[in-house]
Amino acid sequence: MHNELWPRERVLILLGTGTSHGVPMIGCHCDVCRSTNPRNNRTRTGVVIQGPDANVLIDTSPELRIQLLREQIDVAQAVLYTHGHADHVFGLDDLRLFGYHLKRPVGLYCEEAVEEHIRRTFHYAFTDPYPNTHLGAVPRLEFHRIALEPFEVAGLTIHPIRLWHGKLPVLGFRVNNVAFCTDVSLIPEESWPLLQNLDVLVLDALREKPHPTHFGIGQALEVVDRVKPRQAYFTHISHHLDHDSTNARLPPGVELAYDGLRIPY
Repeated sequence: MHNELWPRERVLILLGTGTSHGVPMIGCHCDVCRSTNPRNNRTRTGVVIQGPDANVLIDTSPELRIQLLREQIDVAQAVLYTHGHADHVFGLDDLRLFGYHLKRPVGLYCEEAVEEHIRRTFHYAFTDPYPNTHLGAVPRLEFHRIALEPFEVAGLTIHPIRLWHGKLPVLGFRVNNVAFCTDVSLIPEESWPLLQNLDVLVLDALREKPHPTHFGIGQALEVVDRVKPRQAYFTHISHHLDHDSTNARLPPGVELAYDGLRIPY
């Protein structure tokens, strides 16, 4: 690692802002997929929270390696998982170098169902211990079961937020006055208080047309109108939404997010 000092700036970086297919999408030749605007190029959804003592990821997308190299992130000490879908966990193997450099496991903070899914999907990482191979060949991981109550990780206080992704219960996360809520189609009543008094809300808005498991633009705007953050960014964006033309018709204080967006918290 060339940088031995943790970042002093408290910032949340959106590593990826695209839907599960990413943008451009394989086999599509629409205007957005062929766009030369870099903000229409969206890798799968993920976040890094740069804190005073460590880097904490939210989810591990299939493009995690590319995202971390782009943002010059050398190491992360922990990962918070929203849920277990492929576009949110399939970059987990890229955590191998982190455990090797840290000389200890990377902490995975998630609900029980997500832990079970990860253990099945990446079974080789949980065979006791590193059979017939060398240190660094598999990720060094340590699960921390979380519930719907605040918890501490790497000097940060994290507030989980219950959300629904179709019929699947998932989590959003709030740190200070910034909330990240991807893959959501319903916010239950008990979660609305955690979205009050926000400086920034990052919220799922897949496309204009309604979707069974994601907010569309109209539904996301209704959430913004109810909780009134100082600024809202829409994420998990499909190729149906061009960055510039969509922003031109969104109200003040609401924009499409983009890969590499940095949000102080």
